[in-house]
Amino acid sequence: MLSGRILTPQGWITGSIDFSDRIHRIIEGPAASGHTILPGFIDLHVHGAAGTDIMEGGDAGAVVARSHARHGTTSLLGTTLTAQEAGIRHALHGLAGVIAARPKDGARMLGVHLEGPFLNLARLGAQPPDVIPARLELVRSLHAIAPIRVLTMAPEVDGNLALIPQLAAMGIRVQIGHSAGSYEDGVAALRAGAAGFTHLFNGMSGLHHREPGMVGAALAHAEYAEIIPDLQHVSPGALRAALRAIPRLYGVTDATSATGMPDGEYALGTQRVFKCGNCVRLASGSLAGSVLTMDAALRNFVDLGLDLAEASQRLSRFPADYLGETERGRLAPGAWADIVVLDADLRPAAVYVEGEAIALGNQKT
Repeated sequence: MLSGRILTPQGWITGSIDFSDRIHRIIEGPAASGHTILPGFIDLHVHGAAGTDIMEGGDAGAVVARSHARHGTTSLLGTTLTAQEAGIRHALHGLAGVIAARPKDGARMLGVHLEGPFLNLARLGAQPPDVIPARLELVRSLHAIAPIRVLTMAPEVDGNLALIPQLAAMGIRVQIGHSAGSYEDGVAALRAGAAGFTHLFNGMSGLHHREPGMVGAALAHAEYAEIIPDLQHVSPGALRAALRAIPRLYGVTDATSATGMPDGEYALGTQRVFKCGNCVRLASGSLAGSVLTMDAALRNFVDLGLDLAEASQRLSRFPADYLGETERGRLAPGAWADIVVLDADLRPAAVYVEGEAIALGNQKT
């Protein structure tokens, strides 16, 4: 049993939650604590943490799942980078075991976010330049290793647009990203079955009043898009504009191996990146992922002026709904007991993944 101020799908109540691996009941009444109880966070774009990068394969996914769980992330997608086929297969073989069996003290790995390799060379950002022509047979062979839930591609690249309906029919959420495409390219991709946009504003053609670009397509037409609310990738003003325009905009971390680590040099796939304070950059100075955690994303949303319930929705309910995960991202009878308990500073005081209490360790990093 947990008690406190509880965010339910119907709104806030004061009371208690009775749960094992799933939530049995929520009881309104007096609370024994002043804690705030939210659905666990769901991060659909995670490259690494704790000095470990998903592309390393092996047990990297388990290390990343444990690190992010300590910050309230109860489920996530292991996210790859552009690489040659052998490198992607190596990473997916490592993720397959973590997806099949959740590691102790770790978040649930719901599947893979394949970020690339079907990207535009002109908008790679921190991605390595190992782009590969889009082929349905390749996606199917990768999907057979580990379930691909989200796939980022540039729809204007030859062959990519025609692939979108076939990927959507496989149950993969196709996202537009790392794209130099026009507004019209974005609209065509959405009509073909694309479901969202990857790290909105970053790695895509920007908004101009006579050339609205891919950002314009998102702001005008998207129901869902992910955004990195670390206040480094996107300014507060641009974040507020996106929050008004896109009904189910949700936050992701785009976290790298530098997350939770001291300043220094780290890996992002085959790239070397450098953490300095709250930023991760290539040697050129370009941003290269983040060190954001989902509890920090929540605090940033609140600092922007969102009320706590809306901030929570954008880190739990919306990403769950986007994936069709109806038993996650909400505190309701029958749902998985994925729970984050926050103290007065909106920092995790306790985290439960499918009813298991997670050992938190030091939350100041």
